[in-house]
Amino acid sequence: MKRSEINAAIKNLEGLCLKFSFKLPPFCSFSLEEWKAKKNDYLEVMECELGWDITDFGSGDFEHTGLSLITLRNGNRNMPDKYPKVYAEKIMCLKKGQRCPNHFHWYKTEDIINRGGGNLLIRLYNSLENEEIDYVNRVKVISDGRVYYINPGEQVRLAPGESLHIYQGLYHEFIPEEGFGDVLIGEVSQCNDDHNDNRFNPPTGRFPEIKEDEPPYRLLCSEYNKL
Repeated sequence: MKRSEINAAIKNLEGLCLKFSFKLPPFCSFSLEEWKAKKNDYLEVMECELGWDITDFGSGDFEHTGLSLITLRNGNRNMPDKYPKVYAEKIMCLKKGQRCPNHFHWYKTEDIINRGGGNLLIRLYNSLENEEIDYVNRVKVISDGRVYYINPGEQVRLAPGESLHIYQGLYHEFIPEEGFGDVLIGEVSQCNDDHNDNRFNPPTGRFPEIKEDEPPYRLLCSEYNKL
């Protein structure tokens, strides 16, 4: 991804959070210079990879395959004594025409919440013992206290305020419903580990390669090593 694309995506998510009065923590607004001055006070942010996360999943086509995220809080399963939180929270944005690719998690369970904007469509499949997609068996849906079943590959529609529980091994792919605009998405989950707990099908990348065509507006959570 070009740095200019990343900067634009961050500003877009900032604007969406402002529109729906979703307030962000102070570290989300730090410049590179502020990070250098304050990094020793914010080790948890760096070591638990909180903050900005813009990705095209290695597609080279962020406008169609991409996601903008902020990890607001998180534990660290590799350092449980230092960071004992067993939960995580994210706020995310899918723009009109974008999709988040099909994947499941081995460890994490999560609730995906439509926080505002358009409608969110989430396509669901079970996974088989060999971790491939189950195209045969019906899928259990757990949504805001309601339990029901759908056919494999069907989409669950979340209007603003509605949520869906994603359990371990459940393949999910989500897109904004056409004609309803960008979606502000919340995630409440167990500890998040984007390096080791995503099973994409078909396989894809998770963090982008960055082409520097302008200065960074905000550091990404994958860039704290630059400090």
